[in-house]
Amino acid sequence: MDLRALEYAVTLADELHFGRAARRHFISEQPFGRRIRELEATLGVRLFERTSRQVSLTDAGADVVARARRILADVETISRLDPTRRPCRDAGTLRLGVLGFGAGALWPALREKLLRHAPDTEIEFVELDFSNQHSLLRDGEVDAAIVQYFEPQPGTQFDVIDSVPRVVVVPARSRLAKRRHLAAADLRSQDWLRVSNEHGTIAKWAGIIPPDVPDEFVVNRPEAIPTAVAMTGRISLHAATARDYYGNPDVAFVPVDGPPLQIAVASQTNDRRVRTRALRQAAREVAADTPNPAM
Repeated sequence: MDLRALEYAVTLADELHFGRAARRHFISEQPFGRRIRELEATLGVRLFERTSRQVSLTDAGADVVARARRILADVETISRLDPTRRPCRDAGTLRLGVLGFGAGALWPALREKLLRHAPDTEIEFVELDFSNQHSLLRDGEVDAAIVQYFEPQPGTQFDVIDSVPRVVVVPARSRLAKRRHLAAADLRSQDWLRVSNEHGTIAKWAGIIPPDVPDEFVVNRPEAIPTAVAMTGRISLHAATARDYYGNPDVAFVPVDGPPLQIAVASQTNDRRVRTRALRQAAREVAADTPNPAM
């Protein structure tokens, strides 16, 4: 049990509607409902009665919600008495999803600027993969995320912090490994790995990966690509920074034609919480300090 679960229960008691209550916390209905069920399981009582037409408090729920209101009020009072003290880890936490190497070398600057704007922030790391890098943000499982940016998405704000040239990852024994630069035409007859993704956006960015790659050659995490290339003899695209973070003597990272990979801080457009706004501001400042960021 944590403060956020209690906040969700209080909001649901006020709204008596899962959708409206979830929106007040910038979270979708499914994970909101899951947190309510987890709270009920922890307490061992049913807090809300649900039917297809209405939500209502049980007697036990009314008692728990009344106590939760007092607890949350006490926490708010403590925060006002000493703004430098966090009464609960959850109250000052920014759940930040990170795909692969995230902000890379820009991370120290991004963190420093975030803490300058919101000094009491504690960052909780959540690992992302290709298949959930955007959906966990939409579902409210993370407060913000460092992701690959390919195209606008409804309800999501992307603050681009860096633009990284792309490379093709090839087996070290391949004739392609000896090339200094590759064009799309050089790769059309090659066997590719399939990269998992939610919306087809990675495939659109890649452009040159054929659509009929067998499903058994699928990778879901950026750090897995070099190892998969070495093991299967197939090739894949990556950001040039991968050679620094995922170096592997059995593969080569060869520059290739095509648009760079943009790295962005993503947040929900309607999220106006202090730490989210501080992270956006930090991202903009990092981008302004970065040579030739993609905007």
